[in-house]
Amino acid sequence: MRAKRLGDDRAVLEIEEKLAPLTDLPLYHASGFQHPKMFIYPCQTPNLPIVATWGLIPHWVTSTAQQTAIWNKTINARGETLLEKASFREAALNNRCLIYVDGFYEHHHLNKQTYPFYIGLKNEQPMCFAGIFDVWLHPESGKEWVSFAIVTTKGNSLLQRIHNNPRLSGPRMPLILNESEANHWLLPDDEQVLSKKMAHLLNPKPEEEFVYRSVAKLRGAAYAGNIPSISDPVEYPELAFAFL
Repeated sequence: MRAKRLGDDRAVLEIEEKLAPLTDLPLYHASGFQHPKMFIYPCQTPNLPIVATWGLIPHWVTSTAQQTAIWNKTINARGETLLEKASFREAALNNRCLIYVDGFYEHHHLNKQTYPFYIGLKNEQPMCFAGIFDVWLHPESGKEWVSFAIVTTKGNSLLQRIHNNPRLSGPRMPLILNESEANHWLLPDDEQVLSKKMAHLLNPKPEEEFVYRSVAKLRGAAYAGNIPSISDPVEYPELAFAFL
């Protein structure tokens, strides 16, 4: 999208022919715990994506055992504590990125059952998530491993209704940026400037900008997998009064 908007046909061709085969795209549904390979737009090359694995591995990790232990804990990064966590601090200061998606999924809890929802933008444009990334050197193969985390913020009023996991202290959602915010997110900042920037960006986008629908089960034996129809609407009668 960024390359097309800039009219960079060469970049578009390179993305489609050389980079896309290195990813797990197309992804119609994926969990961070699956650690798919996706595109990110890094601050170093803001108009040309690179391939990165979801689940940030800090560059200071020294073994595959340490990597395995940390991997599932760094899928998302809370924006409020971004500069306080050892896993994220350096990446937040030096390696910010953008992740583009069509939408995302969250589960609603009702009577000990979970119901998945797909959430997208009302204007049907791709969403731009704020992200951070790092480059880890695999201790055995010596290969560089680029990985990323999605920055999150508190949930807006829509997510407060949908993302009601009783095990969480409050609903969360990805930090979604408009075009101007996305460009500013990639600009280099010192810690003081970044702290001020975060304070502004962490206000979640209002519910009015989003559309949502319940979809087929995304867990267990009923899960159909990574197929185009996975985000098609599915009605659950028992939810009728939960989302009036």
